[in-house]
Amino acid sequence: MPTTSAARQPPARPLVEVLTIPGCPNRDAAIALAERVCEHLGSAAEVRVIDPDQPAAEQARFLGSPTIRVDGSDVEPGAERHEGYVHACRLYWVGHSLRGLPDEDWLHQALRPAEARP
Repeated sequence: MPTTSAARQPPARPLVEVLTIPGCPNRDAAIALAERVCEHLGSAAEVRVIDPDQPAAEQARFLGSPTIRVDGSDVEPGAERHEGYVHACRLYWVGHSLRGLPDEDWLHQALRPAEARP
């Protein structure tokens, strides 16, 4: 039977990453959003706050602050098509307006499948 490295297996529990930069005006609200959604879903997810510098932002494909990811995937639908990795503020198109936080439903949709895996 082939062996699978632990690095390729999904984490035992979902990982919600909140990537921010120092001074981000939406940092605390993004952390609170992640914690609130995890609590609402009864999730055992780990919420981890990461403050990358510019080189780390490029390596992590950081789309700006704040960015919320579930198991390495950005919660914004279509975010994988973005190519500008920056160490700066991020805005999201939510409905018909720009906001400093992703839509709460995006995080719900990203976290549900991660919670459902064995």
